[in-house]
Amino acid sequence: MRVSFHYEPLSERSRSLREDIAVFSGSAHPELAEEICTHLGVPLRPVRVQRFANDCLEVQLEANCRERDVFLIQPLVRPVQEHLVELLLMLDAARGASAKRITVVMPHYSYARSDKKDAPRISIGGRLVADLMATAGAGRVLAMTLHSPQVHGFFSVPVDHLHALQELAKHFRQYDLSATTVVSPDLGNAKEAAHFARLLGVQVAAGAKQRFADDRVEISSVIGEITGRDVIVLDDEIAKGSTVIELLSKLRELKPRSIRVACTHGLFTSGALERIGGQPDVLEIVCTNTVPIPPEEQSPKLRVLSIAPALAEAMRRIHNGESVSALFETA
Repeated sequence: MRVSFHYEPLSERSRSLREDIAVFSGSAHPELAEEICTHLGVPLRPVRVQRFANDCLEVQLEANCRERDVFLIQPLVRPVQEHLVELLLMLDAARGASAKRITVVMPHYSYARSDKKDAPRISIGGRLVADLMATAGAGRVLAMTLHSPQVHGFFSVPVDHLHALQELAKHFRQYDLSATTVVSPDLGNAKEAAHFARLLGVQVAAGAKQRFADDRVEISSVIGEITGRDVIVLDDEIAKGSTVIELLSKLRELKPRSIRVACTHGLFTSGALERIGGQPDVLEIVCTNTVPIPPEEQSPKLRVLSIAPALAEAMRRIHNGESVSALFETA
């Protein structure tokens, strides 16, 4: 199965995009915003963020928004609350500046993990923060690999939900995949792993995981063929890495030939990258640049793939009223 991407040349459309689109970035990941704008062929407009003596933030969009299609790029990464408030203030500023439409480009939605009420008297943060964005002025959201499908339904505005499986698949096609198995750490991510396995034309397996705390999990078994095969562990995000470390321990009992680890969101907190990269049987760790990699987290095994071209194309399609789902058509 081949994945068909079609990115139109920029030369003929750059002038109209420059006139009609205004792209701003918060402070969460300006490098990604710059790369997206390079692919779009439009400038990244300046934003001024000021902190008052009482610790309150003030945001000013330093470019004209009136009757323009405004895109605000801001993944919710550490410090999450700081970047969330910054995004809400950007939304309010764009709405107050008479923007024609405001789209939040959110490569990583950290509150998506708070997606269910699985204990008494807890909040569902994923829904609450979605409501806050809509109230602040978001007319549309462009997201990448939400933690679970139901998060899409938390938003009262249209959501274009992208995934990075094509970018990951393109990377892994450079290897011999004749004896490869894609492994999901748990059954909740098995559907995405199965989709990824179909893109590569390989087998799929899944772990039976039980979580006891944020950093304590147990994987009792792995369902699928592992012995003597090249394994690609696929997860949506890696934070502390406890799930991956536990899965690697279970996989070793089944004696795979090689192991590689892949995810969309490489958060790599609490030394996760060092711990995973330090496993001698892990050949490679692959993630995308939806979030900035912490400078203290480094590993010679890490490969970071760019999702800027896909986000830029999705933004262009949103602006032109074209299908975004066509980005995922297969042939």
